[in-house]
Amino acid sequence: MFFDFGLKDMIDILLVAVILYYVYKLMKESRSLNVFMGIMMFVVVWLFVSQILEMRLLGSIMDKLVSVGVIALIVLFQEDIRKFLYNIGAHQHAARLLKLFASDRDKNYQADKEAIMSVVLACMSMSKRKEGALIVIERETSLSEVAETGDKIDANLNQRLIENIFFKNSPLHDGAMLISNKRIWAAGCILPVSHNFDIPKELGLRHRAALGISQQSDAIAIIVSEETGGISVAIGGNFQLRLSPEKLESILTAEKAF
Repeated sequence: MFFDFGLKDMIDILLVAVILYYVYKLMKESRSLNVFMGIMMFVVVWLFVSQILEMRLLGSIMDKLVSVGVIALIVLFQEDIRKFLYNIGAHQHAARLLKLFASDRDKNYQADKEAIMSVVLACMSMSKRKEGALIVIERETSLSEVAETGDKIDANLNQRLIENIFFKNSPLHDGAMLISNKRIWAAGCILPVSHNFDIPKELGLRHRAALGISQQSDAIAIIVSEETGGISVAIGGNFQLRLSPEKLESILTAEKAF
């Protein structure tokens, strides 16, 4: 028997597809893709049994399993769900749109450009000397917990200070520098390390820490390799490797780092 298919049904299907896509991304990032596929197979079988074959007994048993399974999934993936909901509540895109209507747009643009160039020039200089560095730029997601793990500095952002902090004999050399509101907030910070198995083996602990913070927040993490002098960036759980200073500047500008 045919049924009516209207605009509302199309919107309904699209919304379900979008939700499934974001759940898929969430599961993939948390290395739980097999769990997601298993859940989807169970849902398909449940719908087939209860809606198409109309097997009452088996359908009712699976109904109970679904109701209990939802609670079990919430408990099992509570950290991933909390991160997902936190990112939704951060209103990152809305905040960026509001910046377009700021009255001091030209002054802000110049200040942003100066901050970006301070970081780029420092990374270029450290890259030539093969001095390792890990710089994290806070955006909408608060990184106050990360700042607590290091030493508070609260200084103006400038190239020379960045280079001095990551000088090989500096006590803060091995930690991460945290930048917030165009100021060096803290240094020597400890970042959450990513356990993603897809990270190339030649990338070290700095890269894993950079990827970890980019997975848990909207921060931009910049890495200068101590072994190769290569410059990399981690944003949104993804790497951009072997960057030139010009490319780094382009990325920071496009991502509205400041």
